[in-house]
Amino acid sequence: IFEEPLLLTVGGESVATTGYAVEGTPAQVVEHTMVELAKRPVDLVVSGINFGENIGEGITTSGTVGAALEAASFDVPALAVSLQTDPQHYYNHDAALDFTVAAYFVAVVVRALLANGLPPGADLLKLDVPAGATTATPIRWTRLSRDRYFYPVPKPRKHLNDPAPLGFEHRADAFKLEADSDVRAVVLDHVVSLTPLIRDLTAPFDAETLAEWLGTKGKS
Repeated sequence: IFEEPLLLTVGGESVATTGYAVEGTPAQVVEHTMVELAKRPVDLVVSGINFGENIGEGITTSGTVGAALEAASFDVPALAVSLQTDPQHYYNHDAALDFTVAAYFVAVVVRALLANGLPPGADLLKLDVPAGATTATPIRWTRLSRDRYFYPVPKPRKHLNDPAPLGFEHRADAFKLEADSDVRAVVLDHVVSLTPLIRDLTAPFDAETLAEWLGTKGKS
């Protein structure tokens, strides 16, 4: 864990504080924060703002969403935030990229979270701001699209043990996308997407039906 003094500007005033960096995954950063770094109970975790949108079922590989899920597992309200960018910025983290509008929407959602708590039934929220958004861009409540959106693409290599991280491509079929999905909101309609998520990944099930499916019905 690395510790550095920071000087922030808050409301036009300089505020001295301490910043920490953890050598690990974003979810591990949250774990260290909860059990080792936080000096008082944590009110809220904001993960991001990420370089690049996190939409569709591909969020299972997102460190930004993973950190928010980890915070939610500690029963702490969490917000995962991402800004749609050109793919080149996913890796170069260009310091010239303007996050002002994304930060504005973070403030809008955070104020609501602190005042009202999470919406009923939600364990965390996912906020995605489209490229070119302004503070007047509408916010739309969305659901996670069943479309991946990010499709992995292998890079050429001679041997499997050659370093070759997967690339990706975007796919968004306007005729297949759900009307209330996060992908449609950000990619096609260019509005801000706010998606309530839950930690429970269990599918609805009936024990008797599962026993019949498994072939164990009536067996002790």
